Amino acid sequence: MGHPQLDLTNKIAVVIGGTSVSCLALAKCLAIPRADVVAPRRLAELARSATQEIRALGRRSIEISCDVTDESSLKELLNATCSALGGVQILVNCAGITKRTPTLEVSDAEWNRIVDTNLNGTLRACRVVGRHMIERGYGRIINIASLASFVALYEVAAYSASKAAVASLTKSLAIEWASHGVCVNAIAPGVFRTALNSALLDGTERGKEYLLRTPMKRFGKLDELVGAAVFLASDAASFVTGQLLVVDGGLLASGVNQ
Repeated sequence: MGHPQLDLTNKIAVVIGGTSVSCLALAKCLAIPRADVVAPRRLAELARSATQEIRALGRRSIEISCDVTDESSLKELLNATCSALGGVQILVNCAGITKRTPTLEVSDAEWNRIVDTNLNGTLRACRVVGRHMIERGYGRIINIASLASFVALYEVAAYSASKAAVASLTKSLAIEWASHGVCVNAIAPGVFRTALNSALLDGTERGKEYLLRTPMKRFGKLDELVGAAVFLASDAASFVTGQLLVVDGGLLASGVNQ
């Protein structure tokens, strides 16, 4: 038996993500402590697959697509979830994009697309679902920040700026909504190996540098994000708000490693 405050029974979580496997991992990790989970994706086939995996864990879910660049889409998501499952107590904002481009060559269109998804999309979701939570006097919002919320990453200035802004937005919403029973925090993942990034991590100088700067001398495993997400989603975190929980194997603490 786990600690009772970490039990998410009777909680409804919405985990808004893109195509990344880390978003699905977070959705599934909230289902394990007995939350019902809706995992909308922009692409219908990904939404269908995520819903099937959550239902396979014995939890309720609904299949729905969502686009964080469209506020009406987010409102439809909230209404459908409330109609089918009764409400939303937990929101996880995973949707994000990036593109490596030297800053002198970044077009306005590319910059705006990244910022609109990563920052404005997070704001839209927080605003739509946060209003619902405030009206009910309870909520847990977890935004996905980044190492780039704290330090610069080479040739991804738009992404870094957007994630630094997500960190600031998280703190701003936390102090605005604290008196309404809504806790707003963020997780800042370090470097986690997935099927999509293994070539980058294993075969490039950038990957070698990430490894050199990580004191644990390895990349993270997706199940190592589980504890942070469950904690921040749970009643165990009832006095935690406005925080960025870094899960990075010590990278941000790192100075000289050898």
